[in-house]
Amino acid sequence: MTAYLRLLAGLAMSAMPSLALADSALDVYPSRIEFTGPHDQQRVGVLGENPRFHSAQPKIAQVDTAGVVRPIADGSTIITVETGGKTATIPVSVKGAAGDRPASFAREVLPVLTKAGCNQGACHGASLGRGGFRLSLLGFDPTFDYSQIVQSAEGRRVVVSDPERSILLLKPSLTMEHGGGERFKVNSPAYAALKRWLEDGAPEPAASDPTVTSLEVWPAKRLMIPGQTQQLLVTAIWSDGKREDVTATARFDSLNDAVALVTLAGVVTAKDKGETHLMVRFCGQASVARVTLPYRDRGDNPLGPRWSVNNFIDEKLSAKWRDLGLTPSQPCSDEDFFRRIHLDGIGTVPAPEAVRKFLADNDPHKREKAIDAVLARPEFVDFWAYKWGDLLRINRDAIEEKGMWSFHNWVRAALRDGKPVDEFVRDIVLAEGSTFTEGPANFYRIGRNPEEWAETVSQVFLGVRMQCAKCHHHPFEKWSQDDYYGMAAFFARLGTKNSQEFGLFGRESVVYVRPTGETTHPRKRMVVKPHPLDGPESDDPLDRRQKLAEWLTSKQNALFARNIVNRFWGYLMGRGLVEPLDDMRATNPPSNPELLNALAANFVAHKFDLKHLLRTIMQSRAYQLSSRIEDGNKDDALNVHFARYTVKRLTAEQIADAIDFATGTQEKYAGLPQGMRAIQLPDPRVRSYLMDVFGRPSRQIVCECERTTRPNIAQALHTLNGDFLNKKIADAKGRVAKMMADKKPLSAMIEEMYLVTLSRLPKADEMAKVQDYSGTAAQEEVMQDLLWALLNSREFLFNH
Repeated sequence: MTAYLRLLAGLAMSAMPSLALADSALDVYPSRIEFTGPHDQQRVGVLGENPRFHSAQPKIAQVDTAGVVRPIADGSTIITVETGGKTATIPVSVKGAAGDRPASFAREVLPVLTKAGCNQGACHGASLGRGGFRLSLLGFDPTFDYSQIVQSAEGRRVVVSDPERSILLLKPSLTMEHGGGERFKVNSPAYAALKRWLEDGAPEPAASDPTVTSLEVWPAKRLMIPGQTQQLLVTAIWSDGKREDVTATARFDSLNDAVALVTLAGVVTAKDKGETHLMVRFCGQASVARVTLPYRDRGDNPLGPRWSVNNFIDEKLSAKWRDLGLTPSQPCSDEDFFRRIHLDGIGTVPAPEAVRKFLADNDPHKREKAIDAVLARPEFVDFWAYKWGDLLRINRDAIEEKGMWSFHNWVRAALRDGKPVDEFVRDIVLAEGSTFTEGPANFYRIGRNPEEWAETVSQVFLGVRMQCAKCHHHPFEKWSQDDYYGMAAFFARLGTKNSQEFGLFGRESVVYVRPTGETTHPRKRMVVKPHPLDGPESDDPLDRRQKLAEWLTSKQNALFARNIVNRFWGYLMGRGLVEPLDDMRATNPPSNPELLNALAANFVAHKFDLKHLLRTIMQSRAYQLSSRIEDGNKDDALNVHFARYTVKRLTAEQIADAIDFATGTQEKYAGLPQGMRAIQLPDPRVRSYLMDVFGRPSRQIVCECERTTRPNIAQALHTLNGDFLNKKIADAKGRVAKMMADKKPLSAMIEEMYLVTLSRLPKADEMAKVQDYSGTAAQEEVMQDLLWALLNSREFLFNH
């Protein structure tokens, strides 16, 4: 093992409170232990191999070989941890060891059943249950579960007078035949916990029972080497303030078993190079721990001498590359950079004269100036208005043609005026009035009820998918039914009326706020007061949405800023720091959380300025890297860590406009004036077979996945053999015909063909091949064939 890998093997960083160690060289958790009841326990975590544990006063607190400490009698003692010649001590205090605290159904029984898998979707948590026994999914409804366990099946599931005769113990321990097999053994900790609850009389859950507010995982992140192991520790923070070690009943899953495995007990085994996260769930809350196995040993300077940073983006990525042993690719060429910023920034390929001018410029700051120039062009409004139209689902099928134009033009005006994103979103959330004159009011016609509006606001503006929580607790997230209907309650008093009652124009709708209206929880049968995600009840006597808008776009709301910067990072960089872009749940963590947080903080500090965000990303060295895979980053096959630029296929609209530009033609879109480009279209109902084939979204669902860049045979047939492209190339008023009429020299025509398609001059061998080919056919045919070949090339169809 190299010295570098030995260093990595000992490193671990935690998001937990700082550790007070007797020997700072030995990292242990927790720094102290406080027991307040007879059934408490705490596992000790150690960053080290084969630790040994010792209690100075075993009659006060005992510790087993696995490091689990249990109270025996009131008093104080010291737990000593030894490994590798190093020692650490942890003070322990015990109170209430002889007390009698009844077992809690929600706090102790449900976690055991969840850990054992009894209430999973494949077992009794299924919608119809299993074997006549049904539980709520992952225990999200304790009252329902209690009635199913205690009161159904004629009381056979629970025999309080003789607990060990209860089916609740007999079947999962396989003492009695059980279709689900053995879930735990007789006299195991899980068995003992259920038995103790039965011995206490099977007390039922109460509304006053504390709930878990958050989870902490130790270590939160760890650098490891193959074969190394690490025990995870999970601490639950309850609403009554108690911190409890719930490692024994938490559920663990690895998001990539090829990198690291995790057992049911939370023991991590490092497998192979890469990085993954371990998902931890307990009582409706979820968290993750990060495990990193470096791809290779790069010594003290794994980034190479050519790497320098342009801004904080490069600093955050550099730190990640050092951890992983990745080396960034070379900087991209000026030709690639210039084409890249035009396609990414305004969806438009650069003109040949602009390419020539940029390549001839010797100014060392020409890239920064080029970025500013691109973002200042009028196409910026066209391109990003189209993208916002996708997100907001602006289409005439849902809001009629007048409403569609009203909303589309409002978005364009907001972008033209440089309206900050927080104001942009507030105006949409608080919109009311005529859908024909107040553009954002159409947002409330695309959805039809408070539930749909809550789902749309959460997913589009926060990146939070709430749909699962409508029926049950989200299985991989902390959001509950209470959270879902708390969000829906903000829209409960919103209504629409047609033009017979309000409005100036026929068939329009008017969005207005009613004085009354509530949302009812379908399971609890009670009114739910409005409250934002992770927030307290928040009402407004005039318009509840005011409080929602204030919270949603607040500088303190990390969900909002992180969602926006992740989406636009993904648009420019080819993939998000979180993927999918609109799935920002705790159990789908970013590949570089430090960078995501830094981007969000910078976005907030610059008052939610979209152009500033785009400029910041484009100015980074990371954005300007070559897309070529090099030895130093080939192991990161998906480019999750951005050590090179991610190649991405042009969008349907970019392809349509780029073909028109290259061929010198102009597609006439039905119902729109001549000269309207694809990125200027108001909605996808404007007919275009080409764009539909290349994955244009129909704007029917709230999901980034609706737009696709996946290849299919129809795309190839359309461009290789279809009449569409051949007619444009041979158009009598097209580029080739014009060049022939102007009688340009052959070399000039070849250069123009490359500039209008690939935004670069031809290489010497490319020029020679075309010149050789020109001797076999008429020049017009040669130019048509060349243009056809370039338009079907990967270099044209992809942004690289």
